[in-house]
Amino acid sequence: MEKIEDEKLELLSHLIRRAGFGATRRELEDYGKYSYEDVVETLVTPKETNWMGDYLVRRFDGEASGMINAPGSARRWIYRMMSSDTPLKEKMTLFWHGIFATGVPKVINGRVLSDQIEMFRDHGLGRFDDLLLRLAKDPAMIVWLDNQENHKNSINENWGRELLELFSMGVGNYSEDDIKECAKAFTGWTIGNTEYMMVRSKRDSDWPYGRIAYHFEYLPNDHDDQTKEFLGHLGNFNGEDIIKVICNRETTAKFIARHLYHFFVADEVPVPSWNEVAPRDEEAIDELVKAYFDTDHNIAGMLSYLFNSDFFKSKNARYKKVKGPAEFAVGLLKLSREFEIPDRDMIPRYRQIGWMGQELNNPPSVEGWHEGQEWVNTGSLIERINFASELLGNQENAGIKELIDTVEEAITENSTPEQIVDECLTQLGFLKLSSNSKTAVADFANGVEENRAKISGVIRLIGSTREFQMA
Repeated sequence: MEKIEDEKLELLSHLIRRAGFGATRRELEDYGKYSYEDVVETLVTPKETNWMGDYLVRRFDGEASGMINAPGSARRWIYRMMSSDTPLKEKMTLFWHGIFATGVPKVINGRVLSDQIEMFRDHGLGRFDDLLLRLAKDPAMIVWLDNQENHKNSINENWGRELLELFSMGVGNYSEDDIKECAKAFTGWTIGNTEYMMVRSKRDSDWPYGRIAYHFEYLPNDHDDQTKEFLGHLGNFNGEDIIKVICNRETTAKFIARHLYHFFVADEVPVPSWNEVAPRDEEAIDELVKAYFDTDHNIAGMLSYLFNSDFFKSKNARYKKVKGPAEFAVGLLKLSREFEIPDRDMIPRYRQIGWMGQELNNPPSVEGWHEGQEWVNTGSLIERINFASELLGNQENAGIKELIDTVEEAITENSTPEQIVDECLTQLGFLKLSSNSKTAVADFANGVEENRAKISGVIRLIGSTREFQMA
């Protein structure tokens, strides 16, 4: 078999850390059979997904299958993230969950939240226009932002305001009058048979198949059909018309481009500051804006351009992002293979992700989570290190046992501590450590005699390094 160059594997490792949840050397070598461009194409145009499967979740963690509550919905999603063979689909689902943040305090129903996640999964790589339209009709979002209270004779501005401020254009690119006109266009977009649905959705008697979900309904008699003026356009607009106007704006393209750069390339300042602080790479944002319009607002097209760009592939772009808690935890669960089948022990794992600062289905506000360096503080860092140490140090986990076996076969009795550290880093997916971190890990290895204990300890220590927290 032709040897794949380490440099290519290192680039693929960078790609899979960003477009997925990381990969071992063995997995990277499978990707390396194809060109980098072909791997990108496979990621952005995924096939039908294979994952652990609902039949196993229903058998071994029934509450997660029934999605009676938000934790059950989140656990089902975690199983899918760690076992899916279309990682970018799941990564984009996580991306949109952070932007279109919707949570249990108002929505309550786990099935409804899970349906929204499914919608992000199915349409998150398509046209932004289509995604926004589906979001506007999504029962979880309607309840979250009170559009069931938005009537032609009494408008509620919550959805209209957040659509413009947080979901598409950003602060400073619209007026208060635009918000009002936007809200009017979405009057009548509501939940069907509300009273009945609210009662039925709370019944646990639907076990083991879970609660039923709300559904969207348009009430033409409650829709404001008067002429509206929105962002300089005049017409008898409905919600579809508003979304078309929004998605054709350059400000929207820039907003989405900056989000993609922030999530996949390098940490930006928090979103509320974007109106005041310029992007860290304005040229890259301009290129992504062009890709947005060149591909007819297609997210997969933008990502294809991004992953193939020099600014993404540059070595200077590596380890420039703090992994979010869910991303961090899922990567470790995937690597360790702690859950080769579902198990109720996923409940404490789900809670641990929340303690790190990201409880899925429960964002702190409509703004979602503040990401980047704000993910890490004294408390959350301890939780992250403990989580990594626990999974990486458990040799009963199939992935960890296999990793240690592979390293043990690759080294010799004459291997230096530095060489053992290098081999562990290679098998973990061509990871890199700073000289200080590498020296500290090698010093530990130098003090342990038995090979297996040495390798296990090195892997655990790598999981505690600063670099391991970065993507």
